[in-house]
Amino acid sequence: MSGIVLRPQKGPQEMFLTTPADIAIYGGAAGGGKTYGLLLEPLRHINKAGYGATIFRKNATQISIDGGLLDESAAIYGNIKGAVFKASPKPHWSFNGKARVSFMHIDGDRDVTKWQGSQICTIGFDELTHFSEFVFFYMLSRNRSTCGVKPYVRATCNPDVDSWVADFIRWWIDPNTGYAIPERSGKIRYFFRSEGNLTWGDSVEELAETCAGMSEFSPELCKSVTFIASSIHDNKELLRIDPGYLANLYGLTIVEKERLLKGNWKIRPAAGLYFKREQTRIVKEIPDKIVAIGRAWDLAATEITAENKNPDRTAGCLMARMRNGQYIILDAKRMAFSASAVRQLVKSTAVTDKAVFGCRRVSIPQDPGQAGKEQSESYRRELAGFTVESKPVSGDKIRRAEPFAAQWQVGNVLLLEGGWNDVFMDELEGFPDALHDDQVDAASDAFSMVARMNNTQLPEIDGALMKESYWT
Repeated sequence: MSGIVLRPQKGPQEMFLTTPADIAIYGGAAGGGKTYGLLLEPLRHINKAGYGATIFRKNATQISIDGGLLDESAAIYGNIKGAVFKASPKPHWSFNGKARVSFMHIDGDRDVTKWQGSQICTIGFDELTHFSEFVFFYMLSRNRSTCGVKPYVRATCNPDVDSWVADFIRWWIDPNTGYAIPERSGKIRYFFRSEGNLTWGDSVEELAETCAGMSEFSPELCKSVTFIASSIHDNKELLRIDPGYLANLYGLTIVEKERLLKGNWKIRPAAGLYFKREQTRIVKEIPDKIVAIGRAWDLAATEITAENKNPDRTAGCLMARMRNGQYIILDAKRMAFSASAVRQLVKSTAVTDKAVFGCRRVSIPQDPGQAGKEQSESYRRELAGFTVESKPVSGDKIRRAEPFAAQWQVGNVLLLEGGWNDVFMDELEGFPDALHDDQVDAASDAFSMVARMNNTQLPEIDGALMKESYWT
């Protein structure tokens, strides 16, 4: 060591590093020092010849990105005398030629076959909910050792109500609130797995009684498990170094705040949790100077017919960022048009937006494949003189909406008074359960666009004149 002492923080992190459980799952909220604890864990064995630990992430990018596993490991292991890092044939640290800690990814169930025949004394899963139940239990079969250290598994996670992990640790979670039960955190239980089914008990002896009728049962086949809950408030060092991180968590949407700040394992997206009318304010005039503006479209070339009376709509949202840091939605359109009528709507709206607001930026979603590229290029030609953004839409709708919803929930998004207000807010309040979310998609993309735009010099707009010329 070079004068630096590496040790866990008092509380959950120390509990994670001292538990004797075969399987320990640590976390349940963001910022609790989970990854740091996972990286500290193998250090107790670095003087053991033949010892090996492998810490897994879902994909390779999560290992190598800035602030990822490799960066965090360098900050810890780089202070240990005799520690050497090598990037190939796989990224790993070796310690005085005796022990090794490697970093690998398992991207799906098919990816586990490359681990056939392997022996890993300590298996670590960073963000266990990103891995399937099949991957976890398959890799448990690779958890073996001849170095003299008893094999064990350590994992970190954030809450995910739809993950198999939520069911696996349900004994430690209050079924009514979704929060971890404090007095159960760190308590050890035991399970026996047969044909994919788990039988649980408070001791091996209890399992022996419960499983007395199972011919394949043996006490040696039982595994001990614990779940250790933590939150950012347990990570005093992070709060000291980066006190602003707590504010970042408070700035999340209600759903994400419940998950990542409060450790709620039962919260799930539902109507009313992202957008509420009382969280916004309708204004008759623009209250401050606009510094960034753009309109985003969500396209659907479908007309209302006798067979399809309620199709997806083409939606367009005109949004601006003001000098005071607030956002204002100036207009929202929602139409069920044919493909040709949609093109005419997009073009005529762009002309009006430019004349009234000085808006020259338009966002058009790009569908996958060559047809999507050709459609984007044709819109660029038709909107010559405008700045047209067009890129493939990635991520699910909820993830796309979260940055916009976070600003909406703190009252940082205003609506300019107009006949579209009620229809727009009706759809937002129903998200993500409502049948249609076209306007949510358009608004989310518009927010993303104006949030990252540089400030621009736009003409001052007289609210009264604008309202008269634009809405009539």
